[in-house]
Amino acid sequence: MARYIDEILQPGEKVLYSTNAHWIFYLPAIVAWVVALVLVAASVSFPPIAVIGLPAAAVIAVVALYFTVKGWFHRLTTETDVTDRRVVHKTGFIKRRTFEIALDKIESVDVEQTILGRIFNYGDVTIMGVGEGRQTISTIASPLAFRSAITAR
Repeated sequence: MARYIDEILQPGEKVLYSTNAHWIFYLPAIVAWVVALVLVAASVSFPPIAVIGLPAAAVIAVVALYFTVKGWFHRLTTETDVTDRRVVHKTGFIKRRTFEIALDKIESVDVEQTILGRIFNYGDVTIMGVGEGRQTISTIASPLAFRSAITAR
């Protein structure tokens, strides 16, 4: 699957910075996999709870698989790029949502990070454009580097 940015680049336009959705989207899957493994280990260690523990682990493993595929697909179908002319953000596969803002039309770039966001280097970036409104990109990796790529001209 070709990258969206490669399909829409104008002649002479160069990609300066690319980022993606942060790996934190996998957190529900990680938690579910850990719970499933703990249930399997407990069922093997204490056979009386195996009657309940193994079926529960199987159900939780299916839920974990769902969250894993969901997070992977979200990361696969989300692109955020800064070129020498514009900012391009695309998300979705069948139902696609994109926006582009010319660099000379950007008024300000705000970064919002929680404590966990600062620790794990993810956050939300809001781009305010002149006459183009406000666009927010949620939970992207390295939001400060992304902002620097936009503002450093």
